[in-house]
Amino acid sequence: MKATFIGGGNMASAIIGGLVARGTQLRDLRVVEPSQAQRERLQERLQGIGIHPATSDDAIRGADIVVLAVKPQQMREAARALAPLVADIPVVLTIAAGVRCADVARWLDGYPQIVRAMPNTPALVGAGISGLYAMPDAKRVAGIAADVLEACGEIVWCEHERDLDAVNAVSGNGPAYVFYFLEALEQAAIELGLPPAEARRLTYATFDGSIRLARASSDAPVTLRANVTSKRGTTEAAIAVLDAAGVRQRFIDAVKAGAARAAALGDEYGKD
Repeated sequence: MKATFIGGGNMASAIIGGLVARGTQLRDLRVVEPSQAQRERLQERLQGIGIHPATSDDAIRGADIVVLAVKPQQMREAARALAPLVADIPVVLTIAAGVRCADVARWLDGYPQIVRAMPNTPALVGAGISGLYAMPDAKRVAGIAADVLEACGEIVWCEHERDLDAVNAVSGNGPAYVFYFLEALEQAAIELGLPPAEARRLTYATFDGSIRLARASSDAPVTLRANVTSKRGTTEAAIAVLDAAGVRQRFIDAVKAGAARAAALGDEYGKD
């Protein structure tokens, strides 16, 4: 598979690394990156990859997929530069948060074979998960986009594009929620008198082990939590404090706020 990436930032680099690890040859990958410093970093890490300072026929010709990996506020300009060159490309994959397919298609002069995805930062270590939505005309070639994103993690297909706002709020923002709780648990350990290095080790191992246990079990999270919560025990005392503060509902409200903001950004970024 031959792929061209418009934008050479962290997410593009993660996907490229995944593709190479799965056997894609560097000569089949190209990156369009206007920043000279970023081009030099990419060239140092990925010797043999084609790197271009601007979108051009040489950068696009022969690609099986073009991945729009620029920031949302840069998408309009990037898509318009691509528009004269995209007619023969089987599929365009956009991974810019909030930017809707219809707007990308408009900026691409009506090009309809667009797949939109919401990846997350664990893709940087090959442990990401991406939600994908394919426009109707892209369904027959959507497998190409899936192959690209599966190189750095799992994928979930969405029936409706609006579902990507929920994906954004859950898995796109999700690493920040996890890190937030990691911060809190680590700080609590330190305040209870544990040395910082041990506090961090205990915190990370607890999160990692809990996820492994959850994946290995057929029980729902509520059951797994109940299994740890002995009546009148230490866990029950801790959970009671969280419940009294309404932490569970506030967390749910926070995720919903993220989804609402994702929808609002779609309206904002789609303006011409």
